[in-house]
Amino acid sequence: MTRIYVPRDSSALALGADALAQAIEAEAARRGLEVELVRNGSRGLLWLEPLVEVQTPEGRIGYANIEAGDVAALFDAGFAEGGAHARRVGVVDDIPYLKKQQRLTFARIGITDPLSIDDYVAHGGLEGLRKALQTDGDAACEALIESGLRGRGGAAFPAGIKWRTVRGAKAAQKYIVCNADEGDSGTFSDRLVMESDPYVLIEGMIIAGIVTGATVGHIYVRSEYPHSIATLEAAIAKARAAGWLGDSVLSTTHRFELFVAKGAGAYVCGEETALLESLEGKRGIVRAKPPVPALVGLYGQPTVINNVITLATVPIIFARGAAFYKDFGMGRSRGTLPFQLAGNVKQGGLVELAFGVTLRELLYDYGGGTASGRPARAVQVGGPLGTYLPESQWDIPMDYEAYAAVGAVVGHGGLVVHDDTSNLAELAQYAMHFCALESCGKCTPCRIGSTRGVEVIGRIRNGDTSIRQVQLLRDLCDTMVSGSLCAMGGMTPFPVLSALDHFPEDFGLANVSHHAPKAA
Repeated sequence: MTRIYVPRDSSALALGADALAQAIEAEAARRGLEVELVRNGSRGLLWLEPLVEVQTPEGRIGYANIEAGDVAALFDAGFAEGGAHARRVGVVDDIPYLKKQQRLTFARIGITDPLSIDDYVAHGGLEGLRKALQTDGDAACEALIESGLRGRGGAAFPAGIKWRTVRGAKAAQKYIVCNADEGDSGTFSDRLVMESDPYVLIEGMIIAGIVTGATVGHIYVRSEYPHSIATLEAAIAKARAAGWLGDSVLSTTHRFELFVAKGAGAYVCGEETALLESLEGKRGIVRAKPPVPALVGLYGQPTVINNVITLATVPIIFARGAAFYKDFGMGRSRGTLPFQLAGNVKQGGLVELAFGVTLRELLYDYGGGTASGRPARAVQVGGPLGTYLPESQWDIPMDYEAYAAVGAVVGHGGLVVHDDTSNLAELAQYAMHFCALESCGKCTPCRIGSTRGVEVIGRIRNGDTSIRQVQLLRDLCDTMVSGSLCAMGGMTPFPVLSALDHFPEDFGLANVSHHAPKAA
C-alpha cells in the first residue's frame, strides 16, 4: 500500500490542503489504488506548501505547491510511485534548505503524524521523560543549566535557574505555564511545534513538573491559533489515555495534569506577568517585579513560565544529555534556534540552526533573497519590537551577546525582510502606533510615550526635521527604555532608533549621529 503524506498545519490548510487530501483519496479510489493517507505536520518549507510526499524505496518524494486540480495529472505521471512531474522536488530530506539544517527541537516536524503516539515514540519520544523520572530533581536542574538552554521566547534567561528557583520554593501547589501567545510579526515556530509535534511540548511540560514538583500545567495559546488549540487538546486527551498524565505519570508516583487556555488577542499577554493575570481570568495587565513568577506566580504560587520552544527543547536535552546540546552554538548562546524567514523573502520558512549563523547566510543561502527580486535593504530581527538591521550588520553572528553589543535582539528568531522600496520612517512610526494600540496602559512611559512617539515621528516626516524634534524623539525613546514596566514599552524604541540611526534619509534627515539603543 502506498503511503501519501498531506500536511495539516495552518499554512497548508490555508492553501487548500483539506480539499487536496480529499481529491487524492477520491482519485486513488477511482483508479482502484490502495493508499494510506497520513496528515502530517509541515516540514517548515513554507514556500513549497502544500508539499505532498509519497513514501518510496528511495525515501519520501515531494511534490510542491499542489492543488486539488493537479491530482489527476499527478496520478497519470506515476505520482504514487514517485514518478516524474514538473512539481516533483525529489527526496524531501535531500532538499538543501532542509538538509543543511541542524534539527534538534524540530527533528520530528513534518515527518510524523502529529497525533500518533506510536509515531512519536518510534521517533525517540518519551526518552527524555523516562530519564527525567530516574534523575534526582536537583541534578536535573543542574543538567539544564549545564546545557546552556536559555528562554527561547526572547528574554534568554537560563531555563535551569528558573526551574531550580521553583524547585527550591516551599509551597503546597506549583505550576508549569507554557507561553504560547506567539504574537510577534514573522514568527511561527511555536505554531509549528503545536500543530506538527504537540507531544514534544507535552513531554517537556511533564518533565518540568516532575523536576520542580509542580503538578498542574497550563498552555496559554493565542486565540488566533485555532488549529494549534484543537491539536493540543486532542494530543493531551490521547496522552492522558496513554498514562502520561493524571495521578500516575507512566505508572510512577508522580502526578501531573495539563490544560489548554485560550488567550483573547492581547499582544501584551505575551509578557509573562500579563499572561498570568489573563490566565487567572483578569485583564491582562503587567505586574511589577519583584516578586518574580518563579516565587509568586499563578494564583500567587511558584510558577515556571517558559515559551513553547524552550519546553519543547527539554526532552532532547534529557534524552541526549547536557553536553550533547551544549556542543551546538557559540559563547553563552548554546544549542539551536528556529529562525523564521518571513516578509519579502523568496523562500520563507523555518530554519533550525546553531547560534552563530549570520543574517546574510539566512537571507541568501536559505531564503534565496527577496521575493520581489529587488535588493534587500533591512531585516527586522526579533519581532515588532526588534531592530532594523542594515546590510552593514548582516555578518554579525546570531548570538544573544553579539546582537546586544550593537543594540539589537535575537528575540524569538523571527526575521522580516524588507527590500529597497520600504520606508523605514513609516515603519518606525508604525512601531510606536502598534505600542499605543497594544499597551496595557499600566505605566506612563509606554501608554503616553507611544502616543507622543507617533506624533513626533509624524512631524518629522511632514518636514520638521529640526534638531529639536529629533532630540525630542530620542529623549522620548530613552524615557520609554528606562521607565517602562515591561518590554512592550521598553523595546518599542529599538525599531524606531535603529531606523533613525541607519536610515536617516527616510526621515528627511541628511546627517544624523548614530546612537544605537542600549539592549534592555
